[in-house]
Amino acid sequence: MAKEVSTFVKLQIKGGAANPAPPIGPALGAKGVNIMEFCKQFNARTQDQAGKVLPVIITVYTDKSFDFIIKRPPVASQISDAIKLKGGSAESNRKKVGSITWDQIKKIAEDKMPDMNCFTIESAMSMVAGSARSMGVNVEGKKPF
Repeated sequence: MAKEVSTFVKLQIKGGAANPAPPIGPALGAKGVNIMEFCKQFNARTQDQAGKVLPVIITVYTDKSFDFIIKRPPVASQISDAIKLKGGSAESNRKKVGSITWDQIKKIAEDKMPDMNCFTIESAMSMVAGSARSMGVNVEGKKPF
């Protein structure tokens, strides 16, 4: 017999660095989840991705047990890592903070594809390019498709 789902909790946590301090502790404590058990399991599964921000969806069941799914890092953080950027532009239409090539966009799109809402690599690349533009990053070159 399947467990009855109580709620879902969505968080963004750095890989290998989960601890019971805010925001994890209050979010999970309010749902009755064993916070230390979650932190141990999360840190064990994300040791290879230490320091990267990872979205996680925690499914909490009525008996206070839980499962969680770890997603790929957000597109904005992957763009920042690819072009060594500290943050996006406050005025993305006026002030540009960097530039990215289509090859870098393709690499990010291929990595993020399982979590994205698209079926082709071209549409995923368009979504990543749009995220880059909204951060104030120029997309160099001509669309390869």
